[in-house]
Amino acid sequence: MTDSRSLDAIVCGTCVADILVRPVTLAEPPGAGRLFHVDPIDVTTGGIVANTGIGLARLGMRVAAATLVGDDLWGRLIRDHLAAEGLDTTAVEIAPGLATSTTAVLIDPGGERSFAHHGGAPTAIDATFFRRHAARFTSARLALVGYVGLLPAVERELAAALAVVKDAGCLVALETAGDGGTLAGVAPALPLVDCYVPSLGEARHQTGLADPRSIIGCYRDHGAAGIVGVKLGGQGTLLSPRPGEWLEIPCLPAPGPVIDTTGAGDSLLAGLLAGTLRGLGPREAGLLGAAAAACCVTGLGATAGLCDFAATARLAGIDQAAPGAFSGPAAWRN
Repeated sequence: MTDSRSLDAIVCGTCVADILVRPVTLAEPPGAGRLFHVDPIDVTTGGIVANTGIGLARLGMRVAAATLVGDDLWGRLIRDHLAAEGLDTTAVEIAPGLATSTTAVLIDPGGERSFAHHGGAPTAIDATFFRRHAARFTSARLALVGYVGLLPAVERELAAALAVVKDAGCLVALETAGDGGTLAGVAPALPLVDCYVPSLGEARHQTGLADPRSIIGCYRDHGAAGIVGVKLGGQGTLLSPRPGEWLEIPCLPAPGPVIDTTGAGDSLLAGLLAGTLRGLGPREAGLLGAAAAACCVTGLGATAGLCDFAATARLAGIDQAAPGAFSGPAAWRN
């Protein structure tokens, strides 16, 4: 069947104003009282709502944002930027008394980065926030929630929050950041999750395991039934579309000079989800994700390098025409 919902995805969770500073030598501290010169400092958006949300929109998806911001300059910047990228911002709320989440991103000449981060308003997102927007979820085919590890209020009741999304008939994707949180916090929610692909570092912290296949097996043992995987950085991504099936997705070369690796993992997720929603098979969707990540690193910040679906699909070497219509949540659990 063809899903008639008005949105392809609603992305809920962390949204940040990013202050980008480069080049900064990360191997040694700058020292107290020192003035050092950098390139023009840029301000953009970050966090999963902006990074993956904009990535999905660039790939042709109809996307809405759901998050909390402060009643401040940074909050206005975030709302304006998301709207300019075509995201529906109806569920971007102002949190009284809280500041907008902000991050100073320090980027070295090779594109590696460190972060000085203030969690701000999104840390107050909880299950009540999801209930408040329950009707919004009914308009979307998929809800992406993140970052686990940086949302303490919702992590205490993650299963209850995701149950609101499932009751609305949405697919659920989950993403991590920081240390990834704990397995004890994530495990009760895994039976509700249709796509979960944390980074290797975050997955190791959660499970205490080092081998990616063993990590995926651990998530399966706790009820994860959909697409499960582990992002391996420069080594690509290991995906398990269903129990016992393994796909090794390579890391694709960037189509230009590497400027900044910020947001590469979020872009990979945008490509994987967009490909799946378009009806691509797991390998093709994974390659679309790898291509989106490769595009991401060619721009400053998490979204400047992202391309449209046609250009990303060409880089991935896949057929640009989706082979079939989206057929609902069951398609992710066959």
